[in-house]
Amino acid sequence: MVDIVVADDHRLVRQGLRSIFREAPDIQVVAEAATGEQVLEIAREQPPDVVLMDLQMPGMGGIEATRRLHKLNRRIRVIVLTVYDAGPYPYQALRAGGMGFLDKGCDKEEVIDAVRTVHLGRRYIRPEIAQQVALSQLDGAGENPFEGLTQREFEVLMRVLNGQSGTAIAEELCLSPKTVSTYRSRLFEHLGVSSDAELVRLAVDYGMVGAAERP
Repeated sequence: MVDIVVADDHRLVRQGLRSIFREAPDIQVVAEAATGEQVLEIAREQPPDVVLMDLQMPGMGGIEATRRLHKLNRRIRVIVLTVYDAGPYPYQALRAGGMGFLDKGCDKEEVIDAVRTVHLGRRYIRPEIAQQVALSQLDGAGENPFEGLTQREFEVLMRVLNGQSGTAIAEELCLSPKTVSTYRSRLFEHLGVSSDAELVRLAVDYGMVGAAERP
């Protein structure tokens, strides 16, 4: 039996995934989480085999939660399940320790197959996403300026785009406010912007966030 945790801040999504896995007799949802912090708490108390992880959740977020889970217990396999299937998201999620990457447009059979595959220790990435990741590595940073960010810079970026303050970012990532300020300055320099507003516009242009999601 494969024990899984469903991590998504939308209850309807969690309920939908529970319904899907009722059709798989070898898979059971043992817990749900609405934040990255909750995922880590569950994993410490009763480690699951697989975590289905959303990227955009309140608080820590999916990529940082994946990184910490990987550090906590490498036997826990993480599959990122998100609406963000383009840009630097797949690369950053896999770099953080994810074993699988799916977009929420996939069908239920593929989700079940992905869980079974990563439980066996093999990666599961949709072919078009795998091709995108491979090409980005061949091309280096490529044309997308966000591809060249370090993992920590990307984590800070995600929180800036969510409109979080420097203090809140520091608390979530266990950094000092001064260090967060340094990362923000590096982001501005690397991306060629001079304000949060310019940063958000650039993120919208490259599909990092939708125009309606601007803070």
